Amino acid sequence: MVFEESTVMIVDDIVENIKVAMGHLQALHVKVVYATNGLQALERAEKTRPNLILMDVMMPQMGGFETAKALKKNPLLREIPIIFLTARAEAEDVKQGFEAGGVDYITKPFNGEELLMRVKTHLELTLHRCRLEEQVSRRTQEIELLKSSIIEAMGSLAEYRDGETGAHIKRTQHYVKILCQHLLTLPKYAEFVTQDYAQLLFKSAPLHDIGKVGIRDHILLKPGKLTPEEFEIMKQHAAFGEAIIDKLIGINGPTDFLVSAREITGGHHEKWNGSGYPRGLSGEEIPLSARIMAIADVYDALTSPRVYKIAFSHQVAIDTIRDQSGKHFDPTLVEAFLHLEQEFLFIATTLKD
Repeated sequence: MVFEESTVMIVDDIVENIKVAMGHLQALHVKVVYATNGLQALERAEKTRPNLILMDVMMPQMGGFETAKALKKNPLLREIPIIFLTARAEAEDVKQGFEAGGVDYITKPFNGEELLMRVKTHLELTLHRCRLEEQVSRRTQEIELLKSSIIEAMGSLAEYRDGETGAHIKRTQHYVKILCQHLLTLPKYAEFVTQDYAQLLFKSAPLHDIGKVGIRDHILLKPGKLTPEEFEIMKQHAAFGEAIIDKLIGINGPTDFLVSAREITGGHHEKWNGSGYPRGLSGEEIPLSARIMAIADVYDALTSPRVYKIAFSHQVAIDTIRDQSGKHFDPTLVEAFLHLEQEFLFIATTLKD
């Protein structure tokens, strides 16, 4: 295995010891950096990010064990393997070395061949671990891309059936995202709404109407107003969507994504005053994710053409949602929506059908 791209740091307060170690390491063709005290080692390790550290134990001011512990507290440096080099070879010293985060222990005066073999072994392990991490990262990205594609495809099943397009999915995703980004700035939601939460809603939003696949075409595609009986059937799509997500939860377990998708699917037609469906939830009984989705979905429904209506203007949508504050929608979210109305308009204009 070639180590030309590997960096080894030597930490020792005696320069002669550093020179001896560097002389031996030439055989591996590694890049060598050094430090003559603990504080210098911490500073240079952050800059050079070595693949391995050879650490003397007995140093003034900040010993090797203390320096190692400080390295392990730094999330950028904690994975760097440390080999201790010291004349102290008592069992208690060795134990302290491993407790401080060391992976190996070489006693001074060290044999050059032994040093090379130990360094080579740990560099190989480090390189192997890095390659495995790269493979896992690449595979994780592939899985996430596949999952996003499947989610979008599932969401599109419902959208295409009722005459909407994939642009509806994209627009509502981005409406949800900017609403979450705004909530991040509000003290009321600061602890709950995080960047991860915003991304979770962004990914699960396409499934909000997946339950429409269970509605018959003569109702779903009806160009005129639904009869009361037909509307009752149409309302069942929220419960159908929950049932679909529940089956996935039964197979995969209650992941954050599926729980979020279930909340959005089953709750985005609930209303703040309790007059919505399927359960007639009110106020904060309605999951926040569903309350956010409700505004995104209604704004898009108002500003987009449907088989039963023309597209209304941005201003009509603004006035309608403002008028429904405290009735259909969470008043706090309406305030956020009004604050973001130009961003909503930009998304609606940019992602037209």
